[in-house]
Amino acid sequence: MAVEELTARQLFDEVQERLALRWVAGLRGESRAFQASGTQSRRPSLVGYLNIIYPNRVQIIGTEELRYLDGLESRQRWETLQKILANTPIALIISKDQSVPSDLREAAEESDTPLWLSSKRGHELLTWLQYHLTRRLARQVTLHGVFMEVYSIGVLITGEPGSGKSELALELVTRGHRLVADDATEFTLIAPDVIDGTCPALLRDLLEVRGLGVLNVREMFGHTAVKPSKYLRLIINLKPLREGEEADALTRITGDTGHRKVLDVDVPMLTIPVAPGRNLSVLVEAAVRSHMLKSQGIDPAQTFMDRQAHQLRHMPPW
Repeated sequence: MAVEELTARQLFDEVQERLALRWVAGLRGESRAFQASGTQSRRPSLVGYLNIIYPNRVQIIGTEELRYLDGLESRQRWETLQKILANTPIALIISKDQSVPSDLREAAEESDTPLWLSSKRGHELLTWLQYHLTRRLARQVTLHGVFMEVYSIGVLITGEPGSGKSELALELVTRGHRLVADDATEFTLIAPDVIDGTCPALLRDLLEVRGLGVLNVREMFGHTAVKPSKYLRLIINLKPLREGEEADALTRITGDTGHRKVLDVDVPMLTIPVAPGRNLSVLVEAAVRSHMLKSQGIDPAQTFMDRQAHQLRHMPPW
């Protein structure tokens, strides 16, 4: 899921200070909105320099664009301005505190098109707005579990209620790892294969442990015990070990591995059986180290099977 829409007023309020924006005309157009669906995969772009053929949703008017408009004959200039405004951009932004042409101001006011003025240069406006809008309108999902940074890897710990996720997270924090979010983590697709996980503001720094209640990890363990966000790289699922349940031979060698789709991205997942006496924090640390090795092309299970196959090939025939 994602935000349904982002209005011109919301965008202005969010970036006004960072981009030194002033609203000079078209205030009645503050309800114009980006629609999240479909904005990432087709023209027009979310933001770009003035473009009449493929009009961007936010159009930046820099020195060259103003010079182009000034070079047009009066009738052609009027027709060009009408084309720009007829495409109902979310906003027009004039860069570098340049003088706002009176006809553009009047046309924006008449058409209820938000017209903003900034002291920033065009490329700075473009870079920041692309970053902001991409994240703001990106697909999002909230997943249940505890999100941790373990050995610099973003790890989501999932499992049934009562499986010990929070207790495990607390022990990992005491071992020097960092908490990102407990119970509900908001994941955002910020690139085709990059998922960023953050904590909702309501739950920030908090960890609920049965029997202890809600703990403030930052206050208890210091600022280095928490992290505001992390890329999701691994999911560890805690699965209670049922009586009489045994893993097959291959799983015992390779581990219970697989993938889970999160925002259409295949994220590696490892299932760890939970049973009395198992040191889950050590197992999670080992799982993360093993994942790091596999990402470098080192797979101990495959190495073992290759050795076994090599030995079988060189055994004397009976």
